[in-house]
Amino acid sequence: MKKSNRLLEILASSTKLGLTSFGGLVAHLAYFKDEYIDRRKWLDEKTYADIIALCQFLPGPASSQVGIAIGMMRGGLLGGLISWLGFTLPSVLVLVIFALLYQTFTLGDAGFIHSLKVVAAAVVLHALIGLGKKLTPDKMRLAIAIVAATIMLLYPSAWMQIIIILAAGLFGLKAFRSKATPNVQPLDVSISKKLGFASLGILIFTLIVLPIIARSTDNIFINIFDVFFRVGSLVFGGGHVVLPMLEREVVPQGWLTLDEFLAGYGMAQAVPGPLFTFSSYLGTMIEGVGGAVVATIGIFLPSFLLIIAALPFLNELRQKATFQGILMGVNASVVGILLAAFYDPVIKSSIFDASDFALGAILFALLNIWKVPAWMIVILGVIGGYVFSFLGR
Repeated sequence: MKKSNRLLEILASSTKLGLTSFGGLVAHLAYFKDEYIDRRKWLDEKTYADIIALCQFLPGPASSQVGIAIGMMRGGLLGGLISWLGFTLPSVLVLVIFALLYQTFTLGDAGFIHSLKVVAAAVVLHALIGLGKKLTPDKMRLAIAIVAATIMLLYPSAWMQIIIILAAGLFGLKAFRSKATPNVQPLDVSISKKLGFASLGILIFTLIVLPIIARSTDNIFINIFDVFFRVGSLVFGGGHVVLPMLEREVVPQGWLTLDEFLAGYGMAQAVPGPLFTFSSYLGTMIEGVGGAVVATIGIFLPSFLLIIAALPFLNELRQKATFQGILMGVNASVVGILLAAFYDPVIKSSIFDASDFALGAILFALLNIWKVPAWMIVILGVIGGYVFSFLGR
């Protein structure tokens, strides 16, 4: 396939995901699996699981990083950029409009928002079953997943998630290295190690120098970029963790009131794509459309630099029995973490009564048995939500 055609294919598939991927990280990974692995066969489930495990170790928005990594493997650096644009731009545009009209635009109580949450529950369950079969094929790895889910449900926090992943990796180092595959199929990565080191150097240099520049100038765009680049470089745990960090950065400075911040948070829940696009709303509120561009680039740029730094070394590491053992433990723990996330927040925020359960069961059956594509499930879920609401009157 020509490079141009491959890039157009990346743009089409990522934009479709950007328009339909409601439900947060765990749902995004499910939508990615349906599109990139099950339908397009761009990579196998083991490679996909290894990329997820890698991105769990990195700060920043994990779902965006997974999409960027797949785009880079498919189409090089430009493929990664196009993959990010397709997945991110739809929600960026909506949130910028929300910011410009937020005083009069109310959407949070719309009925279809709840239907989208039910859709997310069906999609997540489908992906969870598929990943569970692949990543927890024996009793030991299934036990890791259950322990990880139990701990996350009892002690939910970003730091606990990191501790679980690290502990599972250390356990896998000892327990699973004997199960290593001798000849792992190499990833198709066109990024050199030299570029990887350079990317990491740029990230570290920017983190050190940018705050110094920001403190010595009153330029609002430099200050916005400093705040959002720092948050995007240091936050672990996904979109819901980034929110309190951003609140501490923008509200005390007087850039936004707390009410404006919370209004934007509610809007961010109503759109597909990564929750980190909340930065686009904040940037618009601070300094108009220009502020949105600077804030969005600032919070996502560290993800690009980190993925470029990590991908060239993933091939070499995957060949080592010790690293394969670590990944087996980590992947099993990720299944448990996703299982916990399936309950909270997915189930807790979507299944409130019998009609929600019935709609979710129907959508899951269509997805799992009749193999209806995920984007169609989104449309059918919204229609079904209105039908069930009408029947329940």
